[in-house]
Amino acid sequence: QAQLVESGGGLVQPGGSLRLSCTAPRGTFTINSMGWYRQYPGKERELVATITNSGNTNFADSVKGRFTISRDNAKNTVYLQMNSLQPEDTAVYYCYVRMTYGIDVWGKGTLVTVSS
Repeated sequence: QAQLVESGGGLVQPGGSLRLSCTAPRGTFTINSMGWYRQYPGKERELVATITNSGNTNFADSVKGRFTISRDNAKNTVYLQMNSLQPEDTAVYYCYVRMTYGIDVWGKGTLVTVSS
């Protein structure tokens, strides 16, 4: 059974930074893409950033220029570096892994709170 391990969430002041990490165990299928989504209370999850095996990235407009995503394929780990955090970034962040055959795996979520 696949289990994603997330870490790095917490409380930070506006303008501060956090780095999220997510590690997936090696499984039967190839991991094609990894990334992060976030969810506000009462809202649907929305894409934050994703990265493919080849290094292609995709960012939500709201985080472009502030967040970066990277991946260590050997460790099956994806990182989300979040800079210039603002209160509107407060959300539960979920790690996302897409494997072959369209199999998606989600982490349990880690809370990021941006407040003074």
